[in-house]
Amino acid sequence: MVTLKIAFRNIFRQKRRSILTALAMIVGFTLSSVFIGWSDGAYSDIIEMFTKNRIGHIQVHQRGYLDKPSLYKTIDGYESTGETIGGIKGVAAWTPRVYSAGLGSVGAKSTAVQIIGIDAAREVDATRFDKKIIDGSKFSVQPVREAVLGKGLARVLAATVGGEIVLVSQGADGSIANELYEIAGIAESGDDITDRTACYLHIGDAQELLVLEGRCHEIVVIVSNINRVHKITKAIEAGLDDSRLDVAPWQVVAKAFYRAMQADKQGDAIGRIIIMLIVAIGVLNTVLMSVLERTSEYGVLRAVGTKPAQIFWLVICEVLIIALGSIAVGALLGASINHLLSIYGISMPQEFTYGGIKFQTMYAEVNARSLIIPAITVVLAAAVVSLFPALKAARILPARAMRAN
Repeated sequence: MVTLKIAFRNIFRQKRRSILTALAMIVGFTLSSVFIGWSDGAYSDIIEMFTKNRIGHIQVHQRGYLDKPSLYKTIDGYESTGETIGGIKGVAAWTPRVYSAGLGSVGAKSTAVQIIGIDAAREVDATRFDKKIIDGSKFSVQPVREAVLGKGLARVLAATVGGEIVLVSQGADGSIANELYEIAGIAESGDDITDRTACYLHIGDAQELLVLEGRCHEIVVIVSNINRVHKITKAIEAGLDDSRLDVAPWQVVAKAFYRAMQADKQGDAIGRIIIMLIVAIGVLNTVLMSVLERTSEYGVLRAVGTKPAQIFWLVICEVLIIALGSIAVGALLGASINHLLSIYGISMPQEFTYGGIKFQTMYAEVNARSLIIPAITVVLAAAVVSLFPALKAARILPARAMRAN
């Protein structure tokens, strides 16, 4: 207790030195907090766009479909499977899809297409498909042989809303599947590769074309809290209790995307380490100079009987008290800046693509990580860098120190 009182007294007695030390910590904490908040916010936006816009949070397939997709690997009676999934706590929406490769022709122009059969109503609830329509309209509720083309595909085929497209593929019964569809709309998903080949059909029309009545290839699941994906994945597996089905979270479905994000996060961690190293060096310099300036003071303390351990803890306490005060100020600044960036974001000079999705403005996020990690780092850095000056102060010889000035 006495050591703490003396530490407080020393901090306020040397205001200039204390302010310089605190500023180094506050700047480091704030930079680290904003760095983490903006990084987490950017990743959250990317994941949200990538999952809700394309693959969903969880996918259900017949076992082995992800490793080797096939027209014949289907989920039979998917409606009942979907209803079971929809009843699991944490599931916000689910939607079935049918996939096949084919050939699309508009007039004299032809190209390879990916036929994607979607449930008109459920796809809107799950992935906001209606928001992707940039021209024309979304599907009718009932299948009426309509098609929605990706923006890139429409450009390649010189297709327009109101025109017609002929699709040729292979039916599940081995027959040649071909049909004429009216082009109801043009869609833009934000992924140029997908938009270059995607031809969306009502799931009823796709099942009729591919002879897949009552079957689908994939059930996409959207959860209410993306942080609970793994827990909900296990709940779905337990609820379905079907060894013929694979239930995979988005991290498994999009392995390459997930690994790229993890690599980026490792790069961010290196950035945070560099910031805190700069802070640590600043604190070390300030504390060491403080010890050198107060050599005679420590000599007097030793001369009146103060133990080396008490002087050691005195220096440590001074630094930690300043660190705690700096954390309080830094937390206020960091949270405020992150809050502003979560509203207004940071606009990039040019549009960039991540995981096939285009982004222009990145937003920050106010979360516990952006406060806890900098706080722990500042305290640890302050404690570690104060060890050497504290040891130096504790080893001062009284007679020599009192003659120093």
